[in-house]
Amino acid sequence: MIATLSGNIAEKMGELVVLDVKGVGYGILVPADDFSKLSVGDISKLYIYEHIREVSHDLYGFLDFSTKLLFEQLLGVNGVGPKMAINILGVGSPAVLKQAIASGDTKLIQTASGVGKKVAERVVIELKEKVGLIVSDKAELLLIGTASSQNDEAVQALMALGYTFPDAAGALAGIDKKIPTEDRVKQALRGSAL
Repeated sequence: MIATLSGNIAEKMGELVVLDVKGVGYGILVPADDFSKLSVGDISKLYIYEHIREVSHDLYGFLDFSTKLLFEQLLGVNGVGPKMAINILGVGSPAVLKQAIASGDTKLIQTASGVGKKVAERVVIELKEKVGLIVSDKAELLLIGTASSQNDEAVQALMALGYTFPDAAGALAGIDKKIPTEDRVKQALRGSAL
């Protein structure tokens, strides 16, 4: 098994880079985020995932080990193969993708080539608890207020307008709960329009 490869970036073609390791050129598929960071002539180290089938032996490479781990988590989702996992990683940086999974943003995941609604939903359902996001202050406030927010009429009103629960709770964060529900909803709508 190949764990890492180090060498010169000899060529870039599509999402494939050719890594020259002491005269041997390895064709390695990399996510779009890593591809943009690699330049021909650079000396680079890539963490490798090998995908061996009867008809092919594909190498997938990642600049950061954490990105490789996220790739492997995506492979654990039913219906996601290596090429689809690379496409999903291409929707943004690993941090953006983790945030999308944690917040249930299936629309962003669906922007990946070949990913439909059902696969995007499975990715969210199966990985939401596994992506290991560091909780931001805003998210922490949302988690603390979740129980009380679910019964909040303003949250329910925003959800009736098409907001997801986290978006509705986030839009209302920081708006005084003592003012009338209608005014809170109006302020939230004005705030999210900014």
